[in-house]
This record gives sequence, structure tokens and C-alpha cells, in this order.
Amino acid sequence: MANTPQKKQTSENNISFKESFIAYFKGVKAEWGKISWPQKNQIIFETGVVLFVVIAFTIIVYLMDIIFKGILGLLPH
Repeated sequence: MANTPQKKQTSENNISFKESFIAYFKGVKAEWGKISWPQKNQIIFETGVVLFVVIAFTIIVYLMDIIFKGILGLLPH
């Protein structure tokens, strides 16, 4: 008789977990339809901007590295 309440409580937890899991994905599906997706041209432009900024910062950091190496090379060891 002691095992019966535990099984009942575990079963209720599983049902509520399953129900909440299903409810969550129903909510996700409902919200997915509300998303306003950007135009293809906007995505291409913004990707280009990101690539330009990444390349520019990479070059800047590389040039700073060369400058600092040169300055540190002038110092006596």
C-alpha cells in the first residue's frame, strides 16, 4: 500500500510534464508564424557589412601587432 501513492504521484508528474512539453511546442509554433522575416536583399547587405567589419578589425589588429612588435624589438633585451 505504501507504493501506491508514489506511483500515482509519479504518473501525475509524467502527465503534467508531457502536457507542458506539448503546450510549449504549440506555443512555439504559434509564435513562429508571427515572425517577420527580412528580405533577401537585406540579409545579403547586412552579411556584407558584417564581413567588412570583421575583415577591417582583423587588419587593424594585425597592423597593431606589427607596430608593437617593432617597438618592442627596439628595446634592449
